[in-house]
Amino acid sequence: MKNSSHTDLSGEVKVLPDKPGIYQFLDNTGTIIYVGKAKSLKKRVASYFNKDQAHSGKVSVMVKKIAEMRHMVVDSELDALLLENNLIKKYQPRYNVMLKDDKTYPWICIRKERFPRIFSTRNIVKDGSEYFGPYASGKMMHTVLDLIRSLYPLRNCKHNLSSKNIESGKFKVCLEYHIGNCLGPCVGFQTEENYNKYVYEIREIIKGNISTIIRELKKLMMKHAGSFEFEKAQIIKDKLESLENYKSKSTVVNPRINNVDVFSIITDEKSGYVNFLRVVNGAIVQTHTIELKKKLDESPEELLSLAVIDLRQRFGDSSIELLMPFRPDQEIPNVKITIPRRGDKKQLLELSERNVKYYKLEKQKKLDLTDPERHSRRILETMKGDLRMKELPEHIECFDNSNMQGDYPVAAMVCFKNARPSRKEYRHFNIKTVEGADDYASMEEIISRRYKRLMDEQQPLPQLIVIDGGKGQLSAALKSLGKLGLRGKITIIGIAKKLEEIYYPGDSLPMFLDKTSETLRVIRHLRDEAHRFGITHHRKRMEKGTIRSELTDIKGIGFNTAQKLLWKFKSVKKIKEATEEQLAEVIGKAKAGIVYQYFY
Repeated sequence: MKNSSHTDLSGEVKVLPDKPGIYQFLDNTGTIIYVGKAKSLKKRVASYFNKDQAHSGKVSVMVKKIAEMRHMVVDSELDALLLENNLIKKYQPRYNVMLKDDKTYPWICIRKERFPRIFSTRNIVKDGSEYFGPYASGKMMHTVLDLIRSLYPLRNCKHNLSSKNIESGKFKVCLEYHIGNCLGPCVGFQTEENYNKYVYEIREIIKGNISTIIRELKKLMMKHAGSFEFEKAQIIKDKLESLENYKSKSTVVNPRINNVDVFSIITDEKSGYVNFLRVVNGAIVQTHTIELKKKLDESPEELLSLAVIDLRQRFGDSSIELLMPFRPDQEIPNVKITIPRRGDKKQLLELSERNVKYYKLEKQKKLDLTDPERHSRRILETMKGDLRMKELPEHIECFDNSNMQGDYPVAAMVCFKNARPSRKEYRHFNIKTVEGADDYASMEEIISRRYKRLMDEQQPLPQLIVIDGGKGQLSAALKSLGKLGLRGKITIIGIAKKLEEIYYPGDSLPMFLDKTSETLRVIRHLRDEAHRFGITHHRKRMEKGTIRSELTDIKGIGFNTAQKLLWKFKSVKKIKEATEEQLAEVIGKAKAGIVYQYFY
């Protein structure tokens, strides 16, 4: 992503995702000069290069020095805040406030001891205790601790509760026991097994595995409600809401994961893309993505091996554990390779996978911006393959019918050239030969009229026809093409409205395209354009037709009121048959009385 000046970064800014994350600005020596967080990377980074936005003197100076930009996508604003904090501490960029204090954020600690205490701390002591966090929001952390204390009676004293001390009667119960906040493990009133059961459940709450706890709380809430203890039930309800709204911990940081590298890869026909995350002392401190051009159709395993070796050498890496989606095709000496299936390490791998996908997508978008023709060609090639066509669908036409219970049936045709709308070639059709609401006959008429005219005028025919409808509408369109001698000469498909199934002539089973595919995206765009274009024309006809001539002739009834009635009752005939009460439900008593009296 290196550039000679910040003006060259406009293409990269345009393709940034509208997602939370962190961004880094580097100068022409490769030094990180600023690290920032963003709710939307696209909007935040673009603001630096917006000429209409006023900046302070220091910001303006910094922007002039930007030669390279990097970014990383995360799950939430909280994760972005934590990752920004880690990177500022590591790199201490010139234009950031210095963060040298490792105690910036608090943690929840489960102390390694008999009858463990659970408390907040800003000091991480490597004594085997468990730490969860860090928490960017102290309020959120205290909400969790308050919830734990209200659900579980735990000790908060600092006594050494060894078996010997308890058996010798060294301690006496304190006020916490008498007010119900502790069950007295110090004098043997609570067993270690029972206490550890509480600790296990608390650990699950902190980690976010709370479904079982929620079920138990709901049972307890219903029990209190059944005993008419509504105040207690309300307290439990509040706890449930806190649990369900609680995001337990950051996916960015976990102090138990130390000196680990994360690698993920995706490939296409020409390249492999590998993302690298470095985790040191429980924090992500480095991220980088590279592209490897294929030469001999290399496998993902081969490409991953090459990338791991290159990146570890490039960054002078000595991590003792590597997280990967699968094993590379050659051994990497002196490291442990882990393929995580669940837990914190799996979340880190998923984070890396999301970032490599975004990198590939942004690279493609940038190429599309600099070469629109290439972009269109790629989409057309994709559509040709997905739809089993013999030629590129450079010219596509899509048809949609629109009527209201048979009143004023119309149809619309939209045209796409090179996968983009060609609005000057959109056409409306008023149905001439069909009476009533007969979508199949209407489709047969407009297909016949459209392509007979093109043939008579010796105009070019489309390579693809899309019918907004299922097998019935498709069959009607085919009937017209057959009469014109065009059947088999133009690819024609139907798209069902609900499940977006693609129907082919003579095939009883539909084809389902990937919901994220570019082919389905273009077909959806065609369908939506045809629907919008047809509805607009239909409404204009209705304004000029029955609504205006019969309903708006009623003194005191305007077009909007008439339209409400017609959309509800579908026809003037049904409006005449409606009771005054039915009319009032739509337009109110006063206007309902006017309409009712007019017709009766």
